[in-house]
Formats: sequence, structure tokens, C-alpha cells
Amino acid sequence: MVLPLLFHFPPQSPTKTKPMVVLWIVLAFGLLVGIASFAGKHKTVKAIDVAGLNFLTPIVRLCYGEEPDKQIRDITRFIIVPLIAIGVFTVAWYGISEKIYTKSGKLPNPQETWQSASSIWSFHTRENDKQRAFNLTGEARDVELEKIQARLEEIKPIETEVNQNVTDAKAAAEEAMSERLAPIQERYDTLYADFKAASKKRTDNLDLLASETAAGSEEKKNEYIDLVREHRKQSDVEKNELRELKAKIKEIRDKKNPDVEAALLNQTAIAEERQYLSKMRDQLSKSNREEKITKETTKLDAAKEKFYSADADSLMKEATNIVRTEDRINKIAESGYAKPATLPYQVYRSVLCVFAGFLLGSVIAIPIGVLCGLSKTFMAAMTPFIAIFKPVSPIVWLPVALIIASAFIPDPDKHWFTQWMWDLPGLGQYKINPAFIASAVTVALCSLWATMVNTAFGVASVDEDHINVAKVLRLGFWSRLFKIVLPSALPLVFAGLRISLGVGWMVLIAAELLSSSEGIGKFVWDQFNNGASDSFAKMVVVVFVVGIIGLALDRMMIVFQRLVSFDGAPTAI
Repeated sequence: MVLPLLFHFPPQSPTKTKPMVVLWIVLAFGLLVGIASFAGKHKTVKAIDVAGLNFLTPIVRLCYGEEPDKQIRDITRFIIVPLIAIGVFTVAWYGISEKIYTKSGKLPNPQETWQSASSIWSFHTRENDKQRAFNLTGEARDVELEKIQARLEEIKPIETEVNQNVTDAKAAAEEAMSERLAPIQERYDTLYADFKAASKKRTDNLDLLASETAAGSEEKKNEYIDLVREHRKQSDVEKNELRELKAKIKEIRDKKNPDVEAALLNQTAIAEERQYLSKMRDQLSKSNREEKITKETTKLDAAKEKFYSADADSLMKEATNIVRTEDRINKIAESGYAKPATLPYQVYRSVLCVFAGFLLGSVIAIPIGVLCGLSKTFMAAMTPFIAIFKPVSPIVWLPVALIIASAFIPDPDKHWFTQWMWDLPGLGQYKINPAFIASAVTVALCSLWATMVNTAFGVASVDEDHINVAKVLRLGFWSRLFKIVLPSALPLVFAGLRISLGVGWMVLIAAELLSSSEGIGKFVWDQFNNGASDSFAKMVVVVFVVGIIGLALDRMMIVFQRLVSFDGAPTAI
């Protein structure tokens, strides 16, 4: 096994990424045309309809020459116009981002957001590399260690050059800024001195007039008040003028120089690569599991030699040393790389949590919804509970669920349920704990209502003719339920499930944020508290990640909904 080196390169600029985006769009359309040619028009259109991707239908029909003018109009309306809207949004985002400054920094523009997304993915892949390096053995480890050391030597002159570029760029930027600031600073200093002298002169005059005014008439005193008022007004005007100049100076100082930013970006990339390579070298050498076991085995052999030659007084001590060394070897053999929770890992955990809550809510909602649809009396009994609990916020449910989950599992490291979950293949790596369970329960409690109501409505609205046929055929309750009622109600049931999954996904992020359960919500909270220069951009990346996953979940439910819908059903739209 040879471990690939994943070196970091500065993210591409938008001008370089645009051709790649166009290429991917062309490839996607080419693939669609190929599928349409192979499967046929009607099957392809049907598959597109089931998948809820109807905007692709005009392309397929156009390939077969069906009403070209109409298909071109539909392509313009459903594909080109949305792409133009996305372009307008991107341009507006660029413009707005340059004007919004917060305590967390400037609002990141699309390019900075893309760079942060690349950084997040690079961190994930590099942590995977370190994990594999920790487990490498034999010749593969030696080969990989050679590559790492060679690359470390290669980047030394590059790092020196990059650091020099940063120094030169900063010096040039400082010189350019000084040239821009010089006339403004000179004007500020001149006005400051003039205003200070004028203010002192007005104050001295007022002090001189004070003694005369004190013994004068009321009219004189009122005139003195007017003089003081004019003095204060003039002082305010002078202060505002100085404040405006100071704001201009601050604006020039705060404006980032593009050359310096580019040089710092390259410096950061090289520094991150050097840090990554150093960690890789450690994982392949002194921190490598095989290397640790070899060292401990050598110690064990030495301890055994001492034990076999020991006298009665030291025999117990040497035997204890052997047992301790053996215990260390066993622990190292069972240990794994302490990999931090990267965003892809947290995304997987969030998706797992939302499906756990969604399934739990569905198991509760569907049977109750069926009973509500079959019995008006049962529906009347459930109405108060639905009316009371449906509006409850997830922020209220979460602490209650967390307290109850923690009561049942006070110590996850020793409880049989969590230990059993951690030993399951595939699920064990996600470390199911009370916070995860509480988040899933919160998702279930907030999302089950749409499924319950839609199921009840679907069951209650089964065609009376179908029920009469079942009575004529003398079908029993269970046969009538599974052969008539549920199949007829399935379109509305899946409509409710689709809404519930969307609600659950929105609820989950807030639940993870509040419960500190590993997932997307915790990632956002950590970035919010981090205060790093790219934390704001990473939070914006998460906005798109959450939106894209939510879209994928919705599309998935649309497919299931279409598969069980019949022609003319309201859910088939």
C-alpha cells in the first residue's frame, strides 16, 4: 500500500474555475443525451419526472426533435434564466461583501468562500493521510517516509522565497499606503493645529468677557450665552471635519492590498504543507504504531533477559515490568489514530442523526395517524395533544430530551447500550452518546406532526367505493387496512414524510449547536467561537452544505413520493 501525497495548492481563482464549471455542465448534458439515446425518450422522460428533475425534460425532447421552438423556450425558462439569476446573485454577493464589515471580519465573497471550502476539504484529506500513515507497516512505510522527507527538502527554498515575497509585498504596500496617506495626514495635522489654536482663542475671549458679563445686565448675559453656543457649534463642526479625515485615514489603512493577500495566501499554503509533512513524518516514524510496537518489543526482550537472570529479591520487580510492557504493547496494538472531527465526518453524523430521528418520528406518527383516520373518536382524543405539542420549539424539547437521555445513560463509556452501538460496524465510529440521542429525539418530536396529520387525512379520504368493495368481499380489518386503506393513503403519507424530513433537517442543526453533539451544528458553533481569520468564510460554506444536503434529502423523498403516487393524485405534482 502506497500512501498518496496530497499537497495543498492555493485555490483557483474564479477565472480558472469558470471553464471547469462549464466543462462539468457540458459533460452532464452529454451524459443526459447519451442516456436518452440508449434508454429511449419515454423511459428517460419518465425517470426524470419520477426524480423531480423536470427542467431536464426539454433537453431530452429537443434531442428527439419534438417541437424545437417550444423546447428551446422551456430550456431558456427553466435552465438559462436560473443560471442568469445565479450569476446576478454572485455578482451582487461580490459587491455587497466589500461593503459589510463585522466584528468577525469582512463578509466573505464567493472566491474567499470557495477557498475556505478547499481548505476544509484539504484538512479532511490530510487527516485521512495521517490516519493511513499511522497504520502503515513494512516496506510501504519506508517508501512513504522517503517521499515525505524528500518533499520536506524540496519546499525549504520555496518557503524561503515565499517568506521573502511576503516581506517585499508588505514593504511595497506600506510605501504605497504612506504615499496615499501623506497629503491626508498632513491636512489632518494642519487642521488639528489650526482648530486647536482657534478653539483656545475663542475660549480665552470668553474667559475675558466672563468678568464683564457677570457684572452686566441680563441682556449682556444672554449675549454671552449665544457666544458660548456659537463656540460649541464651531467646535462640533471642526471635530466632524477632523473625524471625517480620520475615517479616511482608517479606511486607507484597513484596505487590504491584493499583492500582500496573494503573498500571504501562498505563505499560508506552504506553511500548512510543511506542518502536514512534519506530522506525516511523525506518523511514519516515532508515532507510527508498528514503530511503537517494535520499540516496546525490544524493551520486553530486555526485560525478559533481566527476569531470567534475576535473583529472588528482584524477581517480582522484573516480572511486573514484563507484564506492564506487555500491557503497553496490547494497548498500542488496539489503539488508533486520534483523528479530529472533520466537516465530512460531522456531515455524515448529522445525516445519521436526522434519519434516526426521522425514523423514530415516523414509527410514532404513522400508526397514530392511521388510527386517527380510521376513528373520529380517536382523532378527537388526540387533537388536544397535537394542538399543544405541535407548536413547541426544539429549543424547549432539547434540554428535556438531554436530561432524560443522560439519566438513562449517565456514563456512555460504561453503559451497555452505547458500548454495543460503538462495537457495531459502520456505526461505531460515530460514537452514539446521550447528546446524539437527545438530538435525534428532538428531531422526532418536532417533525412527526406533518406525517401524522397527512397520514390521518390520507386514511380518512379513502374512496368510499373502495371501502364498500372491501365489505362486499368480506375482507377482515387487517386485509382491508393493508390492501385498501394504506395503498390509497400512501401518496399523502409520503407527502407528510417529505415535509417531516425537511423540518427534521432544520431542527437538527439547532439541536446539535445547543447540545454540543458532534455534527454540522457543533462545527458552526466552534467556528463562531474560534475567531480565526477564515472562520466567517467557513460558516458561509456550511450554509451551502446544509442547503445542498437539504435539497438532496428533499429530492430523495420526491422520488419515493412519485413512485407511490397515482395519476391525478395531488402529491404527484
